[in-house]
Amino acid sequence: QVLLVESGGGLVQAGGSLRLACAASGLAFSTYGMAWFRQAPGREREFVATINWSGGSTYYATSVEGRFIISRDNAKNTVYLQMNSLKPEDTAVYYCAADSRAYYGGSYYSFPSRYKYWGQGTQVTVSS
Repeated sequence: QVLLVESGGGLVQAGGSLRLACAASGLAFSTYGMAWFRQAPGREREFVATINWSGGSTYYATSVEGRFIISRDNAKNTVYLQMNSLKPEDTAVYYCAADSRAYYGGSYYSFPSRYKYWGQGTQVTVSS
């Protein structure tokens, strides 16, 4: 059984930072592409960032590029999202996603439909 568990969400002031983590189990983690998505109330799930199997290739949504960093530690079966210079519009539930087809990452895998496995999400709230 594949399990993705996000952690690290919380309440932060605008301009602050948070680091999300997603621990994976039940899959050969190093052969999976990973991604972060987010969903605000009343809005569709939105792509944030994706990373290939090795961590050597990353791709970001324009809205977060330069502020967020996605990384992974294959020895710990964990993917991270370092979020800096947070804005109120970053407020959402953040989800991690995994799919073996996303092995090489890239813009093709910036759509929720490309991912088979999802975590339960972690709330991030940025106050102004």
